[in-house]
Amino acid sequence: MNIFDIHIHIQPWEMLKPEVISMLSDPSHANAKDILSSADNVVRFLDSERVERICCINYVSPDVMGFTRETNDWIANFTRDHRDRLLPVGSVNPLHEINVRDEIRRVLDLGIRMIKIHPPHQLFSPNAYKDGELWQLAEIYRECEDRGVPVMFHTGTSIFPRARNVFADPMPIDDVANDFPRLPIILAHAGRPLYGETAFFLARRHANVMLDISGIPPKALLRYVPRVADLAGKIVWGTDWPSPGVVSPRKNVEDFLALGLGEDVERKILWDNAARLFA
Repeated sequence: MNIFDIHIHIQPWEMLKPEVISMLSDPSHANAKDILSSADNVVRFLDSERVERICCINYVSPDVMGFTRETNDWIANFTRDHRDRLLPVGSVNPLHEINVRDEIRRVLDLGIRMIKIHPPHQLFSPNAYKDGELWQLAEIYRECEDRGVPVMFHTGTSIFPRARNVFADPMPIDDVANDFPRLPIILAHAGRPLYGETAFFLARRHANVMLDISGIPPKALLRYVPRVADLAGKIVWGTDWPSPGVVSPRKNVEDFLALGLGEDVERKILWDNAARLFA
């Protein structure tokens, strides 16, 4: 069975703030720095883990994480020779751009395949365009909708310093899904740990909303998303590697398969849904 992991962090780690780096140390990832040093090494790692394709997560968060707008060019260059397997993910942060419309067009023209919005780390609500407070945010959604480029929203809390968990609730994405009905939307982490029911509701309510189950230990998946089988056609696989606690992408797959959900459900989640989304 092919594996499409849409949530692996392939980022310019040298941009990270020192206090963030200290929270990411994990003995099981002692070799992660070497793996992430080149695209060729990442591809070899994927081969060893039996993972066919991944989305390389990046987002602009200078205030919380340290990632600046240059991360878009970095991931575009990093993945250039392996776009069949390494799909670059980028971001535009309207709090740090004068002309969001030009920047989202420039970023997508680099070949970025998905835009990541991380409300607790980017410090705005997904629907902040509604009251005019951050009206340029709508430019991001509109351009992605026109091009059929998915937008992934982080949903759920964050423990990193300076993160604002007032933005962790995914319910404001209900506005985005209504206002941009052709925009493919992915709710990363399915709202864990506090907003699973809200994320599940949004995925059932809106035809253009899907769940990404990265960051949820597979053994605990049925506790966070009890009706996985009912929503199998709208769930995409992700691991959040190399986040602490994620030993390896393959180990997560094995733990997921051990749940015994059946081959049809497993195939949809591990490959079919993401392959269709990024065809």
